[in-house]
Amino acid sequence: MQLKVLLPFQVFLEKSQVLRIVAETNQGSFGLLPHRLDCVAALPPGILIYETAADGETYLAVDEGILVKTGKDVLVSVRRAIAGADLAQLRHSVEQEFLNLDEHEKSVRSVMAKLESGFIRRLVELGHG
Repeated sequence: MQLKVLLPFQVFLEKSQVLRIVAETNQGSFGLLPHRLDCVAALPPGILIYETAADGETYLAVDEGILVKTGKDVLVSVRRAIAGADLAQLRHSVEQEFLNLDEHEKSVRSVMAKLESGFIRRLVELGHG
């Protein structure tokens, strides 16, 4: 199978000769083999596993998205993805990513609060003028 993982602004991963894929859905995990019928699945945040003869099993932590299998092509489109060779390393990477997101969100909130207070101050000034 040909696996392609897409993020909103880039291609995260392209792998050929994938032997199997295991994906999680809200109804549970399911496996994809090369001759499985075509399908579409909504993906919640979770772990996607794929296997190649050269690399063995590889784990991807994925944010919510969609998986589409047509013929030998499997397309996964998600908001964010992180790859890892083992689950312990992947867990650490995901934790670091969430910490970075939390810091980024705090920064954005601070900027938005400053913009809002400046806007309100100007409105008050216009009201008194």
